[in-house]
Amino acid sequence: MNFSHNYFEIFDLPIVFEIDKQLLKERYLVLQRQFHPDRYAGQSAQQQRLAVQSAAAVNQAYEALLSPVKRGQYLLEMAGIEPDNGNKTTSDTGFLMTQMNLREQLADINQAGEPFAQLDMLEQQVRADADALEQAFADEYDRSDLDAAGETLAKLQFYGKLLREIEELEAHLEESL
Repeated sequence: MNFSHNYFEIFDLPIVFEIDKQLLKERYLVLQRQFHPDRYAGQSAQQQRLAVQSAAAVNQAYEALLSPVKRGQYLLEMAGIEPDNGNKTTSDTGFLMTQMNLREQLADINQAGEPFAQLDMLEQQVRADADALEQAFADEYDRSDLDAAGETLAKLQFYGKLLREIEELEAHLEESL
């Protein structure tokens, strides 16, 4: 494996935000089989080490490309924008107010008469908003409006965190049945 390739080149994908996730998965599985360390058990120590490094590189690239936020961060890095490691925030007060409202709704779900229905409705809204932000990022990136893309990515990070919290609450509610 050529370690100088970027993540998109590893999977032979175009360098764009909107990727074919099914194709990514198929190519990932092929590369995983190709570089799985067990295939190199009888080889030299150097070949075994290279197999482990290659498998790790494939895993890292796959994880980055699969996640919209990580993919966006990687694209911005490739364009020369320094990573913010998820610490960038937004000054868009309307967006921040929406986030506060969504978080209040999430906090109130435990007391709702139908918590699963309320959680499902909230999750649908959050996913729709996240999908719209992903589309906005793709458009901004395609236009090379990297400042706007960075701002949109910061907003998308809020939604990613909120979706994880929704999943955690759902698991908690299911455990308490």
